[in-house]
Amino acid sequence: MVEATRSARSSILKNCASVMNYKQKSFRLVSGDLMPLIGFGTFQIRGQQLIKDVLSWALSAGYRSIDTAAVYGNEHDIGLALKDLLPIHNLKREDIFITSKLSPGDQGDGARDAVAKSIENLQCGYLDLYLVHWPGVSGVPTDSDVNAKRRAASWRSLVRAKEEGLVRNIGVSNYMVNHLTELLADCGGVKPSVNQVEWHPSCHPYDLKQLCDKEGILLQAYSSLGGTGNKNLLKDPTVISIALKLGKSPAQILLCWALQQNVAIIPKARAKERIDSNIDLNFAIADEDMALLSSRKAERYAWNPTTVV
Repeated sequence: MVEATRSARSSILKNCASVMNYKQKSFRLVSGDLMPLIGFGTFQIRGQQLIKDVLSWALSAGYRSIDTAAVYGNEHDIGLALKDLLPIHNLKREDIFITSKLSPGDQGDGARDAVAKSIENLQCGYLDLYLVHWPGVSGVPTDSDVNAKRRAASWRSLVRAKEEGLVRNIGVSNYMVNHLTELLADCGGVKPSVNQVEWHPSCHPYDLKQLCDKEGILLQAYSSLGGTGNKNLLKDPTVISIALKLGKSPAQILLCWALQQNVAIIPKARAKERIDSNIDLNFAIADEDMALLSSRKAERYAWNPTTVV
C-alpha cells in the first residue's frame, strides 16, 4: 500500500516543472465547458464595500472565476458588486465563471430550490458551477446512513436543476474516495465536474487525485496556504527556502505547487497586492522541490470529511 501511494505520488509529480501562463489556463470540464484554473475565493470576506473593492481588484488582475457558497453569507453583496463592476471592466456575464455551493442544511430533495435561491442572491441568471458543499447533513451524526441518502437526493435534485438550465455544471466538495465512488455508481448519467477539497503540502490524498483524473473530474484546492498559527504553511522553512531561491513569495510557491499538479486553486485575499500576487504564477518549481514540498507529514487543517459515512 505504501509503495502504491509512493508510485501514485511520483506519477503525479513527474515532469511537472514546466513554465506555464496559469492566468490564462482553463480546464475542460466533463460537460465541455472551460473553467479557469485560478479562481478568486470569497470565504470570510463580507461587507458590501469590501466585496466590491476586492472583486474590482480581482477583475483588474485577470481573475475570471469567483467562488462563493450559501454558508459564506456574501452571495447578495457579490451579486450587487458584479452588477456594477462587469460593465466598468468591459465584461459580460458570460465572461465570468460563478460557483456557489449547497449548504449542508439544505441537503436533500430541495437542492434545486437552493440553486434558485443562490441565483436570486447573485443576480446572475444562472450558475456556471454548483457544488454539494459537504457529504454530510447538518444535525445528523456523521455515522448515520441518512447522510448517504440525503446527498444522493441532493444529486438527483441538482441533475434536474442542470436540465432546467439553472446551472451549467454540478459537482461536489469535501468528497473523499468512498463518497465519490458511491456517487459515480449512481449519478444519473451526470458525473460531477469538480471536487473541491482541502489540498496543500500537508494534505494531498493522491488516491483521490488519481480517481478524479481517471474520471475527468477537476480537483480544486481550498486552504492552499494551510491553517492558522504554527500550521500556516507560509511560515514553513522549506516553503520559505524555495521561495527565496525562486524570488517568489511563500504564498506563490504553495499556489504554484498545486497548479503544477493540474489542481485548480481559489486563493482569497483582501489586499490588492496579495490579489495581484496570487495570480502572478508564471514560473515553475523544480521536480525535486515539488517532491520536497509533498513529503510533509499528512495533516488536515480544515474540516475532516473522512468521518462522514
